[in-house]
Amino acid sequence: MQELAVQTKQIGYPVLPLVKQLVSLVNGVEPGLGEWAHWGTTTQDVTDTATVLQLRDTLEIVERTLDDIVAALRDISLAHAATPMAARSNLQQAIPMTFGFKTARLLATFQRHKERLGQLLPRLLVLEFGGAVGTLATLADTGVALEVQRQLAEELKLGVPDIAWHTERDRIAEAGAFLAMVTGTCAKSALDIKLLMQTEVAEVSEPFYPHRGSSSTMPQKRNPISCVYITAMASTIRQLSTALLDAMVQDHERSTGPWEIEWIVLPQICTLSHATLQQTRDLVRGLEVHPDTMRRNLQLTRGAIVSEAAMMKLGITLGRQAAHDLIYDECRKLAAADAGEKTLAALLADNPEVKKAGIGRVELEDMCDPEKYLGLCVDMIRKILDK
Repeated sequence: MQELAVQTKQIGYPVLPLVKQLVSLVNGVEPGLGEWAHWGTTTQDVTDTATVLQLRDTLEIVERTLDDIVAALRDISLAHAATPMAARSNLQQAIPMTFGFKTARLLATFQRHKERLGQLLPRLLVLEFGGAVGTLATLADTGVALEVQRQLAEELKLGVPDIAWHTERDRIAEAGAFLAMVTGTCAKSALDIKLLMQTEVAEVSEPFYPHRGSSSTMPQKRNPISCVYITAMASTIRQLSTALLDAMVQDHERSTGPWEIEWIVLPQICTLSHATLQQTRDLVRGLEVHPDTMRRNLQLTRGAIVSEAAMMKLGITLGRQAAHDLIYDECRKLAAADAGEKTLAALLADNPEVKKAGIGRVELEDMCDPEKYLGLCVDMIRKILDK
């Protein structure tokens, strides 16, 4: 290895010094046999095939971790299928939904990533064996060049290439883009959890370990440390993956530089991607959910969170736009500094137009109950869990 390191620095890549040592070692066992090593192939054939084998190993690990994440999300979606909480739009409370609905959307995304991985692998796991510019010229007169290629692919359990792909790098770029997408999903989830962990919201918490996420100066803090790492790593992966798109722009049949971009960024993308997935798996597995706080937060607006429900109910009698404007005005009163503890149902009960529509206080209270306006959350969760 020391000799290989020295010669790699001298030559600029490791295949030639590797082949020299291989030839020498084999000739030491059976003189002359080593001369057949590397026959008919070229440096990039060896490097690209090795890279594909490494990516195969990497993506096997990634798939196992994805399976763990999917299993954890199934559990939490089932457990909280009917746990009501506020949905957010533009960081404002929107209408009610369930926490299981939120996690089931994430589950569905990871299910799609699993499908993408299955579709990607046959395109990625392909042998590179074409010789100097991909034409298998040095083996062409043997009459068995393509058979040698086929048997080599079979030995390595890789697909046989339709044609050389030395400077057609879509396979590698697609693998990088896939990992960027998967970790982008992890980062979206981490962002939501960070926001839900804010002191003023406090609807979920990261898994607790003594001193995990502690502050050096503020003992009360419990920082979303896993989310922080997921955010930072996923962002870095997205930036690095664009370099693989740059690496697709290669000159002629063997390139002058773009290929080496892959050597620099692929190891970083792969290690950071799996670290991101591990953090996500552990985060979802141990996530602490606070249903009581979720219910309490549903009451913060004293009924305004279900203004859509009231609008649609009144719209049957008053017309949708007229009902919208009426509810808008009542919600403005509800938000005023002097509103006190009034509720939307109480304000609507005093509204002349509502009285004229014949909707009584009991019906209004029922209409403005957030836990009775959850739509098809449970049905949609069941649909995802049944996949």
